[in-house]
Amino acid sequence: MNYFKQILRFAKPYKSYGILNIICNIFYALFSALSFIALIPMLKVLFNKDEGIVYPKPEWKGIVSSKEYLTDSLNLYISDTIASEGKLQVLTYMIIVIISIFMLKNLFNYLAMYFITFLRNGVLRDIRDELYEKTISLPLSFFSEKRKGDTMARISTDVLEIQHSFLSILELIVREPLTIIFTLIFMFYLSTKLTLFVFIFIPISGFLISLIGKTLKKHSDKVQQEQGFFLSIVEETLGGLKVIKGFNAEGIFGKKFKQSTKRFFSYSNTLLNRQNLASPTSEFLGICVISVLLWYGGRLVFIDGSLESEMFLAYIGLAYNILTPAKAISKANYGVKKGNAAAERVLEILNTTSPLQDHPDAKEKKEFTSDISIENISFKYEDEYVLNNFSLKVPKGSSVALVGQSGSGKSTIANLVTRFYDVNKGSIKIDDVDIKDLTKHSLRDLMGLVTQDSILFNESIKNNLLVGDPTASDEEIIKALKIANAWEFVKDLPAGIETNIGDSGNKISGGQKQRLSIARAVLKNPPIMILDEATSALDTESERLVQSALENMMKNRTSIVIAHRLSTIQNSDLIVVMQKGKIVEQGTHDELIFKDGIYQKLVNMQSLE
Repeated sequence: MNYFKQILRFAKPYKSYGILNIICNIFYALFSALSFIALIPMLKVLFNKDEGIVYPKPEWKGIVSSKEYLTDSLNLYISDTIASEGKLQVLTYMIIVIISIFMLKNLFNYLAMYFITFLRNGVLRDIRDELYEKTISLPLSFFSEKRKGDTMARISTDVLEIQHSFLSILELIVREPLTIIFTLIFMFYLSTKLTLFVFIFIPISGFLISLIGKTLKKHSDKVQQEQGFFLSIVEETLGGLKVIKGFNAEGIFGKKFKQSTKRFFSYSNTLLNRQNLASPTSEFLGICVISVLLWYGGRLVFIDGSLESEMFLAYIGLAYNILTPAKAISKANYGVKKGNAAAERVLEILNTTSPLQDHPDAKEKKEFTSDISIENISFKYEDEYVLNNFSLKVPKGSSVALVGQSGSGKSTIANLVTRFYDVNKGSIKIDDVDIKDLTKHSLRDLMGLVTQDSILFNESIKNNLLVGDPTASDEEIIKALKIANAWEFVKDLPAGIETNIGDSGNKISGGQKQRLSIARAVLKNPPIMILDEATSALDTESERLVQSALENMMKNRTSIVIAHRLSTIQNSDLIVVMQKGKIVEQGTHDELIFKDGIYQKLVNMQSLE
């Protein structure tokens, strides 16, 4: 129940609906039990064979003899009314009473479900909202070892499982126990002996039912993990469809997906068969109890004479009335075990503390005035350091390019300056303030990012650019597009800036996507630009247009350029050549060519390509 308590905090904003649900359930439980008690006078009228008997006026002798008092009062009322109005009229009164009780029972049942709906759906929405917010607040490192499909499964199916299992308990925790309590009160009232006899069999039934549910959590966990796995395969398939088709690899991925769905099939069958066993088991045990009741109750009616036949029939109805809530409680018990597995996966994300959380006294930085200072930093993604005692100063207004072979640590610098990761040793400072002492939001407000992979969204061009500045006007968007050399193709599109560019921007070319990414950064208008191999994936014509756009954008800005194509960074104020996480050369383009070192070799290699 530990997970249930943690999930329950999401129900607090909706406690008024919970209270109304409880009130309605109390009345439902009461009228549910009364509906069987109301049968007693009707049965007395139908099977009345005591015509002509004169019943004495009952006398109240205290709570202990209240049953005799009520029975005598009922007998007197029925005999007097039959004498004055006839059996059919009395039967009509009794039917009206029964209809009224059943109407009230079902009215309160509907109202209880009406109020709990707002609570359940409200909690579902709030968990999903918080889970999404937590997901996008966690560092990139948290998801480097997780599959996207698994995270999607937690936000979708696991949260839904919590709603179906845990939140159904909020309903059952009041209604079903109260129905059983009210029913037992009336059962004790009708026959103490018979009710005590029933209690011998209830613990036996409970023990047998509990044996079934012990392994449910384990199997439920497997089902949910496998669901996350095959969602990941679907996500990877859709993302890499061109490669899969190009390499005729449909069979490989189809086999992997079928293996996953086969495991899901097996786990689901085991889980559902155990779950489905709950209802027939509890019903069979219930009917066994009813059978024993018929035998023992028959003795009390025919031999002992301590129980009237109509009361015994009502008592059987009450005993059967316990079965439905008892079955619901046993199913809820299985639901808790299933919900535990789902809640564990959801709470794993919600309870994760981000190592990149802002300090309580973190400062807001509004402007950039002097320089970016990288001081003796070392960093590792896992066990091996990819940067070792790296130092670099980037003065305001200057352009610094980082070059080197793949794996030299260039992109890692961009990840650290934008604080997607934290350094293991050393510090990165902006205007002599450690970026760990700044809020992430204000730090990233100072920066614009253009990556090698143009990350665009299934939206219009306008909405993609508004990510950079949500308050920008259409005129500002068009101006940014012109600076990025993107207006030349956007103006010819059917809907202009309102044109939807499809999933990941796949309706337009790679060069066009990259220019839109640059336009987005231009619209943000930050003082610092981070360009992570922004032209490496482009053809020569697109590269020329994008390079021109980058030069337009970098005017009067501080920029850190991570370059693969050296022709794009020859005008940089400083070129830093990196190898295995260390600086091996630095200077201007002409200075490095004159040195005839590693940079010269890189230039020669690219000129031969």
